[in-house]
Amino acid sequence: MTQEIHGTVANGFEAVREEFAAFVSQERPDYEGQLCAFVHGRRVVDLWAGGSGDSLYGVFSSTKGAAHLVAALLVQDGTLELERKVTYYWPEFGVEGKGSLTLRDLLSHRAGVVGLDAGFTPQELADDRAVAERLADQRPFWRPGTAFGYHALVIGALTGEVIRRATGRTLQEVYEERVRAPYGLDFFLGLPEALEPRFRSVQPMAPTARQQALLDTQPTGPHTLSAIAFNQHVPGSGDLVDYANSRAVRAKGPASAGGVAAARGLAGMYAAAISEVDGRPPLLKPDTVAEVGQIHSVGYDLVARAHKAYGLGFQATADTWYAFLGAGAFGHSGAGGSQAFADPRSGLAYGYTRRRMAFPVGAAPENERLARAIHAVASRS
Repeated sequence: MTQEIHGTVANGFEAVREEFAAFVSQERPDYEGQLCAFVHGRRVVDLWAGGSGDSLYGVFSSTKGAAHLVAALLVQDGTLELERKVTYYWPEFGVEGKGSLTLRDLLSHRAGVVGLDAGFTPQELADDRAVAERLADQRPFWRPGTAFGYHALVIGALTGEVIRRATGRTLQEVYEERVRAPYGLDFFLGLPEALEPRFRSVQPMAPTARQQALLDTQPTGPHTLSAIAFNQHVPGSGDLVDYANSRAVRAKGPASAGGVAAARGLAGMYAAAISEVDGRPPLLKPDTVAEVGQIHSVGYDLVARAHKAYGLGFQATADTWYAFLGAGAFGHSGAGGSQAFADPRSGLAYGYTRRRMAFPVGAAPENERLARAIHAVASRS
């Protein structure tokens, strides 16, 4: 039985509802997900199937977008300077050859400290302060600044420690004060216990036989760079589903992958970043938008073992995911299938969540067709 489609679209976006309905009709009967989009600060798509429009989901690495919006705001303020060495803010970080690394390179996944030789405990991974403290002493896995690789579970802790040293406040506190609370966003870095009833636990991937065969061909050595980056070289470390379903993770909101959101919150955050929303000016000035969306690291990602492109903490969405977007589009996807981004040239802000982890890991494949359908209308607006 196909899930019923709920929600609304603005005049002119009817084709998006049709595209969403067509996708859902091809999904498992228990599909649950949300789609939201803003154009020039106006919400034009707000759809869901299963759950409700207010349901909250673990959005994994889409959290990195919130983390690095905070970093962008502090750069814009002059509180952080991209060409400063990380050790200017965080002296203890400078050991093991990391002393010359700049903040710009850190945000661009060029630090080389993607994990620990000894790994993290689940308790540590829920706590950005604990992660940062242990990474300060870690020898990089490549010479800092010479290459890049996805700092999957630690980039938010690294960025957050610089922010804490510069401001005396945690990244999560700054995000709450300057971004989430003023806009009433359903996108939390630290989910209050009172909102736990709205959280929908992440469901594991349900691959077909063909998909499982493809998964089985991927490198699984416990000491690969990818295994270290995802903490899979530690016996009993659990998997990504366990991570998102941990109350400790949701409560503390680690800034790499511990966020909880509805699609409205994802899209609303990016709308606020680039557009006037409810009479409020954009959070980011045009020069800052251009800076964070400019590609800083592009080519072979040593962790992902594939072509990737990153701006300042954000994925370069047009290069990494959707070539139909404008140059300078920036955002971040999540392992469960979530996707969120801003396309400043069309004024589009996009958010998508789903409950069951998609195949393959990363932005769920349906995002391409959904984002394309919305962009086709937005670019004519």
